[in-house]
Amino acid sequence: MKLPTNYLRFRKVTDMIDNKTSFNMDEASLHIFETFEEADNFHFQFDEMVIGTMVTGQKVINMDSGSSFEFNPGESVIIPAGHELLIDFPMASMENPTQCLAYAISKEKIDKVVEKMNYFLPKEGYKEWKFVEQTFHFTNDIAVNDILHRLMYLFMEEHPHKDIFIDNMLSELIMRILQNNNRHEMLSNGNFSNNRMAYCINHIRQNLHRGIKVEELSNIACMSESNFHRVFKNEFGISPVDFIINERIKLASRLLRDPEISIKEVYLRCGFENRSYFNRVFKRIQNLSPSEFQNRYFMDR
Repeated sequence: MKLPTNYLRFRKVTDMIDNKTSFNMDEASLHIFETFEEADNFHFQFDEMVIGTMVTGQKVINMDSGSSFEFNPGESVIIPAGHELLIDFPMASMENPTQCLAYAISKEKIDKVVEKMNYFLPKEGYKEWKFVEQTFHFTNDIAVNDILHRLMYLFMEEHPHKDIFIDNMLSELIMRILQNNNRHEMLSNGNFSNNRMAYCINHIRQNLHRGIKVEELSNIACMSESNFHRVFKNEFGISPVDFIINERIKLASRLLRDPEISIKEVYLRCGFENRSYFNRVFKRIQNLSPSEFQNRYFMDR
């Protein structure tokens, strides 16, 4: 993702650490933040829920719980309304500024989408969809990144119907984030016994080294293949096959950080039969080949 050339040509730099350009609509705003020098402990807070995504550079986000995480290009973070963060900018410079998009979305818009999902797309067991109430960091979600990229251009576009375009795209964004967070909660709570979708996800993660068929998963869930596919995609916003591929790439990304493990061992441990297919899938999701990813990681250490 890159900021449009026209934007860079005409935007004004008035603050070296917190240079902000805003585009406002009725139920949402786009804020582009640029930082041109290194800084620590910069205070950040919004009155509305914010979805942030990195364009260039790196931030370190320090949570009030005492934990922190690196925030890199291709990654996104959800920050609840009124939540305070302290942010470090370890790599910012005039030549290579740190650039970040922040979409602030009104509670009314979020509530409308959640209400529709609970009516038209009820979760298994008729549990309610609820939006994230804590900071949620997720990486390289292609669908979410694509929406955030298109929204950026829509906010800047002079079109008589752009409010309709933005409203529809915001609805899709909120739905995908709800499904993304649903996957995250199932994977992180460790309790797989009382939800058959969660049990299937755990089964996938435990068997990434071998072939996994949808028929196998549907049998575990005690569903027909077609019903399993429908329920899985409804709850997680992604097909079972795509989910398996994404989990394999996540595992590969972790393994590639170990200098003692060869790329061949990585792709075999992740269930890929040959390197050329592994390379294609990895580059499509991570925007880097496995060797480029590995080299960049060790250069940054």
